[in-house]
Amino acid sequence: MKGGTSKGRVVWNHSTHLPGLIPILEKLTQQDGIETITPAVIGHARANVPRLQIKVSVPIRGGFKLIARKGKTFQEVFVLTRLNQVELETSIAQLLDRGR
Repeated sequence: MKGGTSKGRVVWNHSTHLPGLIPILEKLTQQDGIETITPAVIGHARANVPRLQIKVSVPIRGGFKLIARKGKTFQEVFVLTRLNQVELETSIAQLLDRGR
């Protein structure tokens, strides 16, 4: 991406996070175009997801809402970015593949 080389940041609003989520988000902040990542609401789902999944959910002003899932737990994550949805999904997929 074009622009400066400034690093994004992860905002710590909660003391609990999905296992393995924070290292992925920290790596995502290294991507050009990522400004701020804020992990938010954590909750429980019915379905069990054995490996960490992160999917782009909906656009928000200035970025996207993501849903991270692992086991029977999910967490919303808000990303302020200059990337479009495809670029963000590609960056996330690459980071998740590296971790396997």
